[in-house]
Amino acid sequence: MHCVRKVTDDLYWVGANDYRTELFENIHPIPEGVSYNSYVLLDEKTVLFDCVDWSVCRTFLENLAHVLKDRPLDYLVINHLEPDHAASIAEVLLRHPETTVISNEKGFMFMRQFGFDVDGRMDTVKEGDTRCFGKHTVTFLFAQMVHWPEAMVTFDTTNGVLFSADAFGSFGNLGGKLFDDEVNFDRDWIDNARRYFTNIVGKYGPFVQQLLAKAKTAPIKMFCPLHGPVWRTNLGYYIDKHDKWSRYIPEENGVMIVYASMYGNTESAAQALASRLCDRGITNVKVYDVSKTHVSYLVSEAFKYSHIILASVTYNLNIYPVMEDFLHHLKVLNLSKRVFGIIENGSWAIKSGTLMEQYIDENLKDCRIINSRVTINSSGNRSNEDEMDELADAIVKSVAEEEKVLEAGEKAVAEAAAQAEQKAALKKMSAKERMALRLAKRRAEQS
Repeated sequence: MHCVRKVTDDLYWVGANDYRTELFENIHPIPEGVSYNSYVLLDEKTVLFDCVDWSVCRTFLENLAHVLKDRPLDYLVINHLEPDHAASIAEVLLRHPETTVISNEKGFMFMRQFGFDVDGRMDTVKEGDTRCFGKHTVTFLFAQMVHWPEAMVTFDTTNGVLFSADAFGSFGNLGGKLFDDEVNFDRDWIDNARRYFTNIVGKYGPFVQQLLAKAKTAPIKMFCPLHGPVWRTNLGYYIDKHDKWSRYIPEENGVMIVYASMYGNTESAAQALASRLCDRGITNVKVYDVSKTHVSYLVSEAFKYSHIILASVTYNLNIYPVMEDFLHHLKVLNLSKRVFGIIENGSWAIKSGTLMEQYIDENLKDCRIINSRVTINSSGNRSNEDEMDELADAIVKSVAEEEKVLEAGEKAVAEAAAQAEQKAALKKMSAKERMALRLAKRRAEQS
């Protein structure tokens, strides 16, 4: 049975939800599933924008057939070749030998690598190229390394829809709801969206910034991503989230405490610190057991919070393995601009604190380590009380300082955005209107 949603008068969602796959990319848990989005435009020519994962191919083909009815499929636009979107290309082309495939040079290279026979039906586009399908004209903007090298986005200049590939996506199934204004995003989706971005795209922040800069030049009215809800309201909210994540700016000024504990003693120290912070008025605190929390969730929270406290036992004269794995993920995903605190534990030859500090110094850019390390010998006791209080006080002070930094940064971004809007407005004015505006400004300054 088909399951489609109308996006605009002549654009339809023909994707599918996957509730069965347990691990996205066979590594990231997706307990709430994931959607694979695909869209069909019914213009003078029919156009399919991207395909879906093999796991939902049957549903996708039923949806496509329902929307097309007896019409041919004239074009297939492939923005991204990752198999969770491209695996069904062969099935589409088998059923529609009349279809011309539109992609870029690297995209066609990947199609051949994956074994798709597209020779004789290729239309290769470059940055800024356009194609007209009737009423609708689209332009193609390259989005290299967001998050594959062939990735591009397609902007419909007629209705303002951006087919954004893996940009602006999210984990989570849609459950019938397609649009951002049909869900409570802050309550039900933001954690999935952050975990998707930080683990899938997080490494490529500078490339996301390049795409955001391109997006600002286009009058976008809607995001149609390949995962998660379609955005048709409050686009600025979601752009701001991606701007922060891709610049590695903390989303919130708060404290994430991550502990690695063998027998509970390091855990006790982590909980004691959390209590001290709350006593001092810092209640935006989250505590995680690194051994029981999948690293994708820890990465997401690390991108969210300004302060990260690492509490680790020493293991074989090294950092506890799962804590070291967490740090490795922060490194490869380019996390930066965070404040760290250290709690170390061991019964002899305590090394974890020094090794964690060394790892941060050598691998994480623009990070600061609070100079109030807590060292525990086997289990915490009265001798550690002063150290713990000193660390808590240092964190409180740092959180207050970071609040000022974040506020200053937000003000600077807002001012820059206002200046950009003013410049854009000036460009639209005639020379006479600009002159009148300057004269009015001078009179106001003189009065």
